Amino acid sequence: MNRFVLRGKLLLIKFFYGNHFKMNTVFDVKSARLDALALQIHTSDLGKIDQALKQRATQYKELNMPLLLDVQDFNNPADLNVGGIASLIRSHGLVLAGLRHEHEQWSQIATKHGLPFCQIGSANSSDIPQTKIQQTETIAEVRQQPQATVISKPTVFVSSPIRSGQQVYAENGDLIITGMVSKGAELIADGNIHIYGPMRGRALAGASGNRNARIFIHSMQAELVSVAGIYRTFEQDLPAHLNHKPVQVYLQDDRLIISAIDAE
Repeated sequence: MNRFVLRGKLLLIKFFYGNHFKMNTVFDVKSARLDALALQIHTSDLGKIDQALKQRATQYKELNMPLLLDVQDFNNPADLNVGGIASLIRSHGLVLAGLRHEHEQWSQIATKHGLPFCQIGSANSSDIPQTKIQQTETIAEVRQQPQATVISKPTVFVSSPIRSGQQVYAENGDLIITGMVSKGAELIADGNIHIYGPMRGRALAGASGNRNARIFIHSMQAELVSVAGIYRTFEQDLPAHLNHKPVQVYLQDDRLIISAIDAE
């Protein structure tokens, strides 16, 4: 395992643009806003949720918007199998972009399952259109005029595929990618990185030195992953329980850890 340190903004900019540092930049990356649907859960019964999703999954995929899992009907995280629900949502080809609740304690559950956390009561959080799963196994109509999702800290959302040779940088915040990341593409964030499509490129979290940053990948096929300058490349396939599987990447005692995201 190798290690490198990005020294300040000047080196980081040079890292992006190489010998063209003094020339005009190829592109600018700015904070983006993402249209999303809030999927508000009213039952912990995975069978009922699965049946309801089967009835409407095609409709939601046609809307081409990710889902924010709203669990405000539940007070105790132990009462809800968030990992199981997340797996069901993804099994129907839907993109899950975060977890929402009014209590901060749910942020730990979100982190455990590789999800950004959106606390109810933050700016514009009440404006997200609601898509509700009822205990009667029916889903209410999607409200019109969808608004953007705004989570509690600066976040860059990218819904289009990231092609080979492209670089995306989230300064002082998290980066969320809902499309495919091709081999040769590069994702960089001062905070966490969340990738909800196949990840075949490079992901560098904690680029400004944040050792608590993490990388969450829905389908692990990366060329390189890095947290706070400590990185690992992949010349051989990972073990079967990690290869092409949901994983999280983080630091532990100066070691880069890659672990499966448990669906339980």
